[in-house]
Amino acid sequence: MKVAIGADHGAFDRKAMVIEHLRAAGHEVKDFGTYSPESCDYPAIGKSVALSVQSGESDRGIVMCTTGIGISIVANRFDGIRCALCSDTTSARLTRQHNDANMLSMGAGVIGPNLTMDIVDIFMNTEFSNEEKHVRRLSQLAKIKE
Repeated sequence: MKVAIGADHGAFDRKAMVIEHLRAAGHEVKDFGTYSPESCDYPAIGKSVALSVQSGESDRGIVMCTTGIGISIVANRFDGIRCALCSDTTSARLTRQHNDANMLSMGAGVIGPNLTMDIVDIFMNTEFSNEEKHVRRLSQLAKIKE
């Protein structure tokens, strides 16, 4: 699977761990930055990852910052992006099964490295259920505009 990934300085080290983990699992990973631990702004990074998923260049996206909140807000501003902020494995599983989330957001300052990898594995390996009620709800969601 092709995975776009990005993080600000608050998750720089964690991003490197996730990239290594994804590549070891056989995924093709494109890193959208940041490329150093120097302070940076997350909006441009979240935008780049979201555009990669939106365009179909990447199958899934993973974004991270200290809390995961700000960068998930950025990602969800783009049509067709369903970015879920997950801090536990149940949310990661259910957001794929019920919401067909195509992006995952996590907070490196909120969850530890082991839980991060568990969430990534579940998010990457769980399929959308295709249950009629979830398909119907996603169709309604896609029609919501300002």
